[in-house]
Amino acid sequence: CNVCEIKDPYAAITRINSDGTGFEIFARGVRNTVGFDWSPITHELWFTDNGRDMMGDDMPSDKLNVAPKKGLHFGFPFCHQGDTPDPDFNKGKNCSDFVGPEQKMGAHVANLGMRFYTGKMFPPEFKNQIFVAEHGSWNRSIPIGYRLVLVKLSPDGHHAVSNEIFAEGWLEKTGKPWGRPVDVLVAPDGALLVSDDHAGAIYRISYKK
Repeated sequence: CNVCEIKDPYAAITRINSDGTGFEIFARGVRNTVGFDWSPITHELWFTDNGRDMMGDDMPSDKLNVAPKKGLHFGFPFCHQGDTPDPDFNKGKNCSDFVGPEQKMGAHVANLGMRFYTGKMFPPEFKNQIFVAEHGSWNRSIPIGYRLVLVKLSPDGHHAVSNEIFAEGWLEKTGKPWGRPVDVLVAPDGALLVSDDHAGAIYRISYKK
């Protein structure tokens, strides 16, 4: 659904042992997560989450979340972007009852795959920072996204402090995209691989002095 109240195990992150035993719900209140990775510094789980539609061009923001432990609730469908009650499903709940995002990524950008950069090719300032693939909007009056974003973290690795555009150009000035980034992966040589399900391509981004 776009937004609805549903029962376990939906709107959740689950985990299971490799032999099929031990199924459990790790996190709740997650609308639509695609990308996830574990911090090489804190070993905590970070994941993207796409916000609901039909609340206007600029609401609510997609999110980058962190789940340092089991049992946290990230708000869906009651609260969006950490501070905005849903107009239909809030039911008197407070946004403070839920875990807010580590970083607001922008409304309708469709942040999908994410990865901590653990390679050695890029300069030191990229080490252990997060790359996020933004697939791009489909129901916004002015399209947004269609790019690769770099999220910078605090020195201890526990918090996101900013995000900035790292690579763009998949969205033409006419508002038509010729490509849509989906996921990111660090290659063995340290280059960054970016998949594109619109152009049917995989890009390799490398660094040389």
